[in-house]
Amino acid sequence: MTVDLVTGARQALGPVGAFLPNIFGQPVPPAGVQVEAVQRLEEAGVRTAWNNEGVGGRDALVQLAVLLASTRRMTFAPAVANMWARPPETAHGGAALLAEAYPGRFVLGLGVGYAMHAELVGGSFDQPLSVARAYLERMDRAPAGMPIPPRTYARILAANGPRMTALAAEIADGAIPTVAPVAHTAWARGVLGPDKLLVVGLTAALDDDPERARALARRFVATTIAPNPWGAANLRRFGFGPEEVAAGSDRVVDAVVAHGGVDAILARVRAHLDAGADHVRLSLVVPDFGTGVDQLERVGPAFAAFAALADVAARPAAAVAVARGDV
Repeated sequence: MTVDLVTGARQALGPVGAFLPNIFGQPVPPAGVQVEAVQRLEEAGVRTAWNNEGVGGRDALVQLAVLLASTRRMTFAPAVANMWARPPETAHGGAALLAEAYPGRFVLGLGVGYAMHAELVGGSFDQPLSVARAYLERMDRAPAGMPIPPRTYARILAANGPRMTALAAEIADGAIPTVAPVAHTAWARGVLGPDKLLVVGLTAALDDDPERARALARRFVATTIAPNPWGAANLRRFGFGPEEVAAGSDRVVDAVVAHGGVDAILARVRAHLDAGADHVRLSLVVPDFGTGVDQLERVGPAFAAFAALADVAARPAAAVAVARGDV
């Protein structure tokens, strides 16, 4: 069953998707604004859209229910649905209903979040691996006297480090690493093996001016990666010292953030796919939701053309010949 779910998820997601702009500290856009945004992106050729959540405020699964109902063919997935935001039994029930209502258009990404999320609900973040294992096990176990819906959706786990990635290989359908160099993607594929789903989160600074693009990328590293211990720890495994991470060196910026015009961004997407990713989830460095949607709409046709070529390249030669009318 897991292999079938992974195969279905690969087909549903396609090779590249977009993270819906989510600016820390800014209010969540009204539902109508979000609906209009995803409808624009669907028309522009964006195949898959991702969201996320903390604890409190926006509910990721409810948000996706609204967006799924407002579109015709886009795939949606959380990266991630926070384990502290709802009990595992509730998470499975919600995900199962979305997968049933919108077959082939939903994948569930789960993550343990951060210590502050656990504290908000009176939990402990001392053992995140144990939390993740217990959560997924409870998702599969019916509460006493209650029927449990079948799992018809792929379930992937946010994982950057060795232990969480190994856990994803053991108990999930795949992993979602983020803010990592291409070498990390190759390493993660080696840990997961060929039969698991690997979704890579790639931050991108989109600007046709190379210097402006790199400046945006450097600002992201300085404000998001350098202050967080997990970012430095993950990069250290791939040869980046703590001093250069803290300083936001060119080597760090170039390794973890794609920057430049659309061709440069898609070249980095291709590098991750070649290293073993099934899907690359792009997160643009933007000042607000509207700017992010405008940028995604502008590059949507290029993403669609790239995805179409990648799909053809992944199909067996015989199938391609049939599709082209050669046989």
